[in-house]
Amino acid sequence: MKKVIAVFDIGKTNKKLLLFDENFRVAFQQEQKFPVTKDDDGFECDDIDLITSWMRKELEKLIESKDFDPVAVNFSTYGASLMFVGKDGKRLTPVYNYMKEVSPSIAEDLFNQYGGKNEFLRKAASPPLGLLLNSGIQILWLKKEKPEIYKNVGTILHFPQYLSYYLTGKLVSEPTSIGCHTFMWDYDNMCYNKWLADNDIKLPEPITNDVVFDSKIGNRILKVGVGIHDSSASLVPYLLGSKEPFILISTGTWCINMNPYNKEPLTADQLSQDCLCFMSPKREQVKSSRLFMGHFHEVWADKLAEHFSVKQDNFKTVKYDGAIIKEMKNKFSSPIFFPDGKESFDDGLKSADLSLFKSYEEAYTKLIIELTGLSIHAVNLVIPENDSTKKIYISGGFARNEIYVRLMAEYFSKQKIYTSEIDNSSALGAALVISQTFSGKKEINPNLGLKAWH
Repeated sequence: MKKVIAVFDIGKTNKKLLLFDENFRVAFQQEQKFPVTKDDDGFECDDIDLITSWMRKELEKLIESKDFDPVAVNFSTYGASLMFVGKDGKRLTPVYNYMKEVSPSIAEDLFNQYGGKNEFLRKAASPPLGLLLNSGIQILWLKKEKPEIYKNVGTILHFPQYLSYYLTGKLVSEPTSIGCHTFMWDYDNMCYNKWLADNDIKLPEPITNDVVFDSKIGNRILKVGVGIHDSSASLVPYLLGSKEPFILISTGTWCINMNPYNKEPLTADQLSQDCLCFMSPKREQVKSSRLFMGHFHEVWADKLAEHFSVKQDNFKTVKYDGAIIKEMKNKFSSPIFFPDGKESFDDGLKSADLSLFKSYEEAYTKLIIELTGLSIHAVNLVIPENDSTKKIYISGGFARNEIYVRLMAEYFSKQKIYTSEIDNSSALGAALVISQTFSGKKEINPNLGLKAWH
């Protein structure tokens, strides 16, 4: 039988189970979409009971399998989500949806009590994202709005750690979930933020992501990891597989540009431009910037398809054409789709004159030129002055967009641009951080599937 590490990769839309063999190749993959439920206010949220029961059933089936020999299990999940566990060890609340609206006064009061908005955000290394996206706000919201529930809270766990707790009964925390736009971490002192202790909020001290616990599942004892935040997990294969400093451009609906080697603290200007810090499994800051590029692309691709009467996915057929690129740059000195940067996305949708283009190919190429410009600006935000980084990795959907990749390579001519063919990088990262469960060996060099572009 093939030895495997099982990873439950929990996204907002899709929930996956992946099995990684000893070479960290995917040996099996299953994808599920579960119906959502509603929280105690009637707001849509993930059904945590469905997710955990599915996990246990799949692990029990895996243990009985004649094809695979599971040695360990770990979890990669989306962030900005907490679970409130009662003093009796049972969960008290749903996993609240981070898109839930709460009063802005909760965050404003926090800022005013701790040095003012700019100083608080700088120390917490996160912009104010609103709603419940800064997950520390969920604690203050529950305390204020649902005191009858809050008085019974014994422990607060991030989503990956709750899934681990479900199998192990171990109440733990780890750096990647705490460090991601939570308002809960003080990046100046690399410890929990003072407001937590001042509010008598006690959280488990973070342990490293390579820790595993024994858990009896079916008739087997499995090693169970403590889980990891998906964005930080996606960085792990590159941290292990690259011998030199690099920047990772992880593309998707949100494009996250991560520089694990930029140790400079965030500035107020960077925060205002949607920069933040993640935290690596080694408890080190990862200066990052965000761009809603995948969403921008999706909306505009649909609009272009409608205007030019082509299929919605027609953009997949558009090749890099140097002549068209040169013509578009010469013909249009100003942006068409984003007249005043990324903040003007809605304005561009209303004002862009698509009759200026002779063909779908011209319009789509111009769109990618502008998206690449926005991407370049976002990447530059995490590159310090006199930086010597020689490698930039591009992963995700845009790594397959030749126009985008070649334009990035032209601009970043002093660096070597690589596209990576790693799929399921978050799940792979979750498997890699507990790689010692296979053999005890710490040195792992994953295959990044790289293609050089200049």
